[in-house]
Amino acid sequence: MASRHLSRSITIQSLYEWDFYGKPSGKIDSITEKNIKEFGPGLEDSNFVRKLVSGTIKHLPQIDKIIEEAAPEWPIDQITIIDRNVLRVGLYELLFGSKEEVPPKVAINEAIELAKTFGGENSGKFINGVLGTVFKQIEKTI
Repeated sequence: MASRHLSRSITIQSLYEWDFYGKPSGKIDSITEKNIKEFGPGLEDSNFVRKLVSGTIKHLPQIDKIIEEAAPEWPIDQITIIDRNVLRVGLYELLFGSKEEVPPKVAINEAIELAKTFGGENSGKFINGVLGTVFKQIEKTI
């Protein structure tokens, strides 16, 4: 598994666990470190995991608002925990990440692959639909 893909997987697992336990304040760093040790031994750049987790958490209110606008028929608390966290990371990379480091289409494709791996039968299509909608809106403003 490529290093960045593994980093994103660990990010999703960390955010899932944090969200599952009710987003306890001050716990995301210890959850992330535990998951890096457990799922990413020998990972070349574990800082990428930390960057994704901290960036997603930092922009969480904005990201959740965008999800609610892009998928109005799905209130944020009714989206499965895995799907909403895949969306959160995908949107963080799409909106707040370095476009040179991770081009938008790469961010979207990675999110779809993570949804297919960790989510349900329709997760990939759902993630693609929401991120595709947001990407189209971004393209109009450029």
